[in-house]
Amino acid sequence: MKRLLAAMVLSLVVCSLAISCRKEKAAEQQLRLQLNWKPEPQFGGFYAAAAHGIFEKHGLNVTIVPGGASAPTIDMVGAGTVPFAIVSGDEIPRARAQGNDVIALFAAYQTNPQGIMTHASRGFTEIGDIFRHPGTLAMERGLPYSTFLERKYGFEKLTLRPSPFGDLTMFRTDENYAMQCFVTSEPLAAEKLGLNPRTFLIAEAGYNPYTTVLATSESFQRQNPGVVKRMVQAVREGWEAYLSDPKKTNEHMHSLNPTMDLETFRESAAAQRPLIETDETKQHGLGVMTEQRWQTLVDQLVELGVIPQRMDARQVFVAR
Repeated sequence: MKRLLAAMVLSLVVCSLAISCRKEKAAEQQLRLQLNWKPEPQFGGFYAAAAHGIFEKHGLNVTIVPGGASAPTIDMVGAGTVPFAIVSGDEIPRARAQGNDVIALFAAYQTNPQGIMTHASRGFTEIGDIFRHPGTLAMERGLPYSTFLERKYGFEKLTLRPSPFGDLTMFRTDENYAMQCFVTSEPLAAEKLGLNPRTFLIAEAGYNPYTTVLATSESFQRQNPGVVKRMVQAVREGWEAYLSDPKKTNEHMHSLNPTMDLETFRESAAAQRPLIETDETKQHGLGVMTEQRWQTLVDQLVELGVIPQRMDARQVFVAR
C-alpha cells in the first residue's frame, strides 16, 4: 500500500512538472516584446539581442513590436495581451494601485532621459531658471513629472503650450520658447539645424524614475519563471553588446525606421550611454534596480496624488 501511495505521489509530481514544462514551452513558441515607441537607440539593447542571436542562444523566440505615441503597453501586459513590454517606471505603481499586477524586470535607463530644452543664449544654469523667468514652455500636462515640476517651481511666469512631440518649428523662431524633450533626441536635431540648445534633465530637479523598463505580469512570471529569467539574461547581454558596438544594431533599426538617419542613430546612442551605464551598473550589472529608488518613487507618487496610498516598493520590481 505504501509503495502504491509513493508511486501515486511520484506520478502526480511528474505530471505537475510535465504540465509546467508544457506551459513554459508554449510560452516560448513566440514571445512578443511590445515597445512604447519606434525603433530607436533607446531600445538598442533589445534589438541587439535579436540582431546578434542572443534571444535564440537563450532558447527564446522573441518578436519585437514597435509602438507609437501613447501606446498602452502597461495595460497590454496587465491584460495578458503581451507577455513583455517596455514601460516607464512611474507607470508601474499607478497600474498596481489600479489592480494591474505588472512588475519591473530590468531598467535600461538608470537616469531618466526626459528633459526640457531651452536656448543657450538665455544663460540658464539650472532647470529651475526656466520657471523663474517669463517665457513659453511646451509640455504635456497631467503626467507625474509635470505635476512634480509645477509643485516644486510653479508655472506662474510661464505661458504653457501643448507638447510639440519633437516638432522644432516654434523652437527655431522664439528664443524664449522651451520644450519638453528626450536629451538623446530633440537637442541633436536642434544642433543639426544650426541652433544652440541647452538641455536640463528633469532628474536634476529630483524626479528620476527608471525608464525603458522591461515589464511582465506577476501571473506570467509565476507560470513561466524560466522564460522570465532567460529573457532578463538575454536583454542584459543585448545591452552589453549594444554598448560595446552599436553599429550593426543601428543599421538594423534604421532599416525598420528610416526616418532617423544613421548619423543620428550613432549620436543618440552615444548621448544615452551615460544614462544607461553608471557606477552602479558597473558594480551590479546593467539594468539593476534598487528598493530605495523604487520606494522614493512610490512616495513621490503618493505626494503628487498619482496613487492613493503608500505601497511596499518590493511589490513593483523583481530584485536580482
